[in-house]
Amino acid sequence: MLQALAGADDKGATGCAALCRRQVMTSSMVLNEGDEKLKTVLLAGGFGTRITEESERRPKPMVEIGGMPILWHIMKGYSHFGFNEFIICAGYKQHMIKEWFADYFLHTSDITFDFTQENRMIVHNQHTEPWKVTIVDTGLETLTGGRIRRIRKYVGNETFMMTYGDGVADVDIGELVRFHKAHGKAATLTAIMQKQQKGVLDIGFDNSVHAFREKAMEDSAPINAGYMVLEPSVFDFIEDDSTVFEQTPLEELAKRSELKCYLHSGFWQCMDTLREKLLLERLWQNDKAPWKLW
Repeated sequence: MLQALAGADDKGATGCAALCRRQVMTSSMVLNEGDEKLKTVLLAGGFGTRITEESERRPKPMVEIGGMPILWHIMKGYSHFGFNEFIICAGYKQHMIKEWFADYFLHTSDITFDFTQENRMIVHNQHTEPWKVTIVDTGLETLTGGRIRRIRKYVGNETFMMTYGDGVADVDIGELVRFHKAHGKAATLTAIMQKQQKGVLDIGFDNSVHAFREKAMEDSAPINAGYMVLEPSVFDFIEDDSTVFEQTPLEELAKRSELKCYLHSGFWQCMDTLREKLLLERLWQNDKAPWKLW
């Protein structure tokens, strides 16, 4: 389904392919007036059932890469391009996300606790980012569309961005926003080419194998990588808490030619499993993390 959505508009896919650049260009970091005010919605409320080794203790977006939650890595990527206001759709163990941000100021500063002067706390050398973070409890069982619907009042009648709280990429956010504004449609999703994992068989009608070859890039299919830019009109396609955003809302937008694809040719990796978590950790520890743009 996501493959079909990503390829729903061939002209859009072709046009955005020309815009894709893995490296961060100086010109791409120049934002148009008002762009820096776009809010970024982060989906961070799921159970993380495929990585229970970690998610039994904490929400998946709080699983650490290099000692910091993957959610922090995603936010640092947006902040690198000048986008510093976030709305986090929390759910499962949402209190842990709130507590982490409540303590973040202390964790990133030098502190003096002076118990001789009325228990004063003196902050030195503050290193926190210029972030504004709103954390919303969007429910325990709420699905992706329902979570987005619940934060509507915090977005208002404005263009906003949205991505998943378990995937990192080196997407040029500034270029993504410009691409979205240029086509004028209701939604843009970032697509990446998912590599074929297995060898390919050419099978005849009588079940005879005519040819076998190893996987190749041309066997890849575009999939939804998140990193979306959305107009407030998308809220009208979300019915209730049981709505899966990647189903009826995106499918209906595609039918109405209101969904465009920004084809990203650089790095993207989700963290669905422990194996993927360890992969990201190795990249970070070896100073080879492509998503570290800051």
